[in-house]
Amino acid sequence: MKQVELAQRLGLTRAAVSAWITGRAEPREEIKRAIASVFDIDPASVYNRTADIASALPRQWHHRPAHADGGREYGNAAAFAFDADLSVLAREATQNSLDERLDRTAPVRVRYVLHELSGEHLDAFLTAMRWEDLRPHYEAAAVGGQKVSRSLRAALDDLDEQRSLLLLRVEDYNAAGLTGPEYQDGRYAAVVRRQLDSHKQAGGRAGGSYGLGKATLWATSRLGLVLVNSTLSEPHEGRLERRVVGRLDLPWHELDGEAYAGPAWFGEAEPEPLHKGVSRSWWADENEVSALHLSRQGSAPGTSFLIVGAHDASGDAETLQEMHDKIVRSLADGFWAAMIGGRSAGALMEASVTTLRNGHVLVTEERVDPHAHHPALGRALQAYLDGETVSELTAGDQVALAEVPLVVSPLKGRGRTRDKGREHPAVLLLTAAADRDERHSRVVCMRGNRMTITEQRPRELPLGTAPFQAVLLAGYATGRVGEDVELAEAFLRASEPPEHDRWDRTEELTSLYERGALSRLKEFRAEIDKAVRGLVGRREAAPTGGPAALRELLKLDGGVGATGAGRRSQGFPVVRSVQARVEESGAWNVTVGLKLPDAEDPWVLTPVAKFDVRSGGRPAVGWALLTASDHCRVDNGNLVVEPGVRAAVFTGVTDPATHPVQGGFARLVVDVQKARGGAA
Repeated sequence: MKQVELAQRLGLTRAAVSAWITGRAEPREEIKRAIASVFDIDPASVYNRTADIASALPRQWHHRPAHADGGREYGNAAAFAFDADLSVLAREATQNSLDERLDRTAPVRVRYVLHELSGEHLDAFLTAMRWEDLRPHYEAAAVGGQKVSRSLRAALDDLDEQRSLLLLRVEDYNAAGLTGPEYQDGRYAAVVRRQLDSHKQAGGRAGGSYGLGKATLWATSRLGLVLVNSTLSEPHEGRLERRVVGRLDLPWHELDGEAYAGPAWFGEAEPEPLHKGVSRSWWADENEVSALHLSRQGSAPGTSFLIVGAHDASGDAETLQEMHDKIVRSLADGFWAAMIGGRSAGALMEASVTTLRNGHVLVTEERVDPHAHHPALGRALQAYLDGETVSELTAGDQVALAEVPLVVSPLKGRGRTRDKGREHPAVLLLTAAADRDERHSRVVCMRGNRMTITEQRPRELPLGTAPFQAVLLAGYATGRVGEDVELAEAFLRASEPPEHDRWDRTEELTSLYERGALSRLKEFRAEIDKAVRGLVGRREAAPTGGPAALRELLKLDGGVGATGAGRRSQGFPVVRSVQARVEESGAWNVTVGLKLPDAEDPWVLTPVAKFDVRSGGRPAVGWALLTASDHCRVDNGNLVVEPGVRAAVFTGVTDPATHPVQGGFARLVVDVQKARGGAA
């Protein structure tokens, strides 16, 4: 209400109202009661000013009208940038929380709460979110033949048949919260009102930069619906706690002769004429946030996102326990480094997962322990943060450090002629792998807030290299300061796609940096491999067995067909590592690492896939696709490895048509045999 309008209703001057607002004066008791009457609120709230004043404006869903030019969107395109997978959600949502850490001396605390509702608990929740107003729009949107419409139809049918609904609340504490005005620039508008607006204010340290990650919240909802409760770090409208709003993403649809664009917002009716009829956020009371399952722990700033109808579209996790475990595992894989602190720097975040059913704890809250999930990697980073690294490994639990040069290309128009760029010394940490590590002999790379970006398997390692784990810290992840750190951080961030899962060619990289930027990344990867070889090479024991001249005379070439005592310990190729997964089609997708002895002629090998059975021979299955990854080539279904190559990697995808049983019901054995008629 305008000051002049309030003054007129009270029979006073505008100057008197202005004096109250600026704090120069306070209204008399009878005027306070008159103010309460004008605004239709409890007089005691105005008179005492000790309690939150509940808004009398109604809560409603506002559906955006269809575009006047006839344009239609059959779903939110940003939601299709990622898979509706719990691991993707955990990565993107947690990255956003980490980027919004408020107090830099304390970690941001992230909680994931799975909550299954049924019976009266479900009915109470649906009533609180005005489901009866939404259902007609869902029915209209589910009629079309588009992907989103079909998914909505299935979600509605399941809700009617099973009478249960899964909620997933993602919340953070010691974060900025959704600050800012309702419609203008700010964190709130970037998340609730806009698409592709990153609005990160992390001083260049942000993991995200595209503004796409928040879309995973809505993509994880089968109903396209997310409710929000935020505690602000900066006041808005004089308030900090329980800023609540809901957003729904539906496709274009028609209802009762009216066409709607799709998006809708849940809030109180906007009284401003400029946005008449729009739903805006409101300051809820404790009862409202409790009914909407949006209650927060304490008053620390941050935001709670409630995903209504949560699911894992990958099919990997169907039960509550499986979903719980997958979120824990995903948090550990993506943010183990951010959860480790040392003497030189504290942990950046803490994470936990809990699971409920109708308000009762089903799986006790589980704190994600980075050392339990990645002991060797955790040991490496811990040693660096504690200043306990060595230059050369002499014991199994030591951590070796080496610097890896990254040359940052100059920005276009800012570099000198033939200026290659500025060198940034990244940090490589290497230690022995833990006994239970399923994946090892890799380099886990990160920058900024220490979120895992990518993995790199070093090439051309010395024969007999013991399993190891390595961490590559670049940019701000090194914990250092300086111009080279800032330049490296910006350069690597520009080289990341929306998934932030690799450093490679992107439109931003090629448009912002001088020619040769991609070559600098390739050189960086080569330098990482070189540094790893330098560290693991120092671990080899000095040769024994007498003088070199005598050893040369006593050498016996066992070869592939050699037998007896003269045979070398490895005279034939062996499978060193296998990474495998079953695709949605039922095909097995395997990446196989080979270890080969030295030979004068090329190795010609035939990879054979077989299903493991309890008795009898193992039935062979065919390959639908066979591709060479490192240091080999595919020729007529065979692998060809050139002389002198000691390690090679290939990838194969089996043909489901040749499977005697479904791929997910059997174990796969990969056998690499010498090709018939092949050399060596």
